[in-house]
Amino acid sequence: MPEMAPLRPVTRPRLYEQVAQQVLDWVRENGLQVGDRLPPERELATRLGVSRATVSQALVAMEVVGVVAVRHGDGAVLVDAPGTSKVVDALRQHARQLPDIIEAREALESKLAALAAVRRTDEDLARIDAALEVMDTDIAAGGRGVEGDELFHAAVTAAGHSALLQRLMGEISELVKETRIESLSQPERPRESLDGHRRIAAAIRDRDAAAATEAMRDHVERVSDVALLRD
Repeated sequence: MPEMAPLRPVTRPRLYEQVAQQVLDWVRENGLQVGDRLPPERELATRLGVSRATVSQALVAMEVVGVVAVRHGDGAVLVDAPGTSKVVDALRQHARQLPDIIEAREALESKLAALAAVRRTDEDLARIDAALEVMDTDIAAGGRGVEGDELFHAAVTAAGHSALLQRLMGEISELVKETRIESLSQPERPRESLDGHRRIAAAIRDRDAAAATEAMRDHVERVSDVALLRD
């Protein structure tokens, strides 16, 4: 007999995937266009009969794959309206590659933090401090601190003064941005992440490479605890 392709296990949709499907079906049925705003999380949770946390998880996943943009004060705004199956496939693909992204990020950023502690300049420290200020201000105003988070990690990368490692970080920057959005969308995570940044910055300022490595590794491990991997 000719060799046959193996049967694949049936994939059970996760709850946040089902919520995303329902929301996208509702968008299509009601003729929403790019730029239109979705109902508030609380209202969606009530209509769908799920927890607000599950709705939030679904919206964050949809933001990561480019379907909505979650804006402070505006809620979730539609930025693309692809077919439901395409979105669910993208959600599953993203969830599958998350562990590899986290592994690569920890390896690169831990080394860069150590190098930054040895090679940093006064200008590097000023950029790191400015990024911390941006993140702190945003969080205090009710935001997630995404821009400040990105600026901080870019400043640490630059302070490492390694052209090759900086280029490698650039290669995974979009993938890291996705995990950043997921992480900072979780309750209490923005302030916790900012505290981790301050520990890293202090070690770099003290030129303590070992402490900078440990602080960065601990930070990446903590912020990589995202709902898509726990589900």
